[in-house]
Amino acid sequence: MPENYRIFETDRFIKDLEGDFSGQKAKIHNKLTAYVYPALRQQPYFGVNIKKLADFKPPTWRYRIGDYRFFYTIDAKERIVFMLKISARGEAY
Repeated sequence: MPENYRIFETDRFIKDLEGDFSGQKAKIHNKLTAYVYPALRQQPYFGVNIKKLADFKPPTWRYRIGDYRFFYTIDAKERIVFMLKISARGEAY
């Protein structure tokens, strides 16, 4: 059975995590640790809230939590998910 993916949070992602999230900071942090990271460790390519973005180089995916989008890339060889950035939906695209 293949080894799970590891999660790496970039400096930009960590800075974005310090945001207020419209007063939903605790909820967002809980969802990341309880649902998002376990799901991405198992299967970062597909899921209910996962979408591959078109025409992005390198290939980039997004995970949706409410009005926020969490962007990441995947190193399949090293089995690492690089969490890149967080944006509110209206600012994301």
